[in-house]
Amino acid sequence: MLTTHPGAVRDPATNAAPYGGCAPAAECTTAATLASVPALRRFARAATARWSLTPAVGEALALVVSELAGNAVRHSGSADVTLRLSATATTLIVEVRDHGHWRHPSRLPSHEPACGGRGLQLVEAYSARCTIHPAPDGTRVTVELPLHR
Repeated sequence: MLTTHPGAVRDPATNAAPYGGCAPAAECTTAATLASVPALRRFARAATARWSLTPAVGEALALVVSELAGNAVRHSGSADVTLRLSATATTLIVEVRDHGHWRHPSRLPSHEPACGGRGLQLVEAYSARCTIHPAPDGTRVTVELPLHR
């Protein structure tokens, strides 16, 4: 579902309101199954195309969505997962929510070989900010990706 909301932030470089004065937003909720991860990634890529974002932002978004949705599916125990995207003049905001239970990931030392377990480190490397909001009714992870890479 694609929705737009008024009140976009003005681009400081041009003083223009991006996206025709509306801040774009898109949201998708799906069952928390392995098949939902590529489906949410396709949903995110379609939004970046509609909003004419750069390929670099699209690639960063695909990685972030894959990791966050994959974590929700594999680790939360939630029946569903929600992806919400919104953009300002300078930032793409990615939010993944579930209704499961947060478990803090164990961090592996960077020198140890592993087949997994470094996903949140990758997300943090791509993002300007990554915040995890655990709550009794689920977990929300918010990531801010810079639009100008």
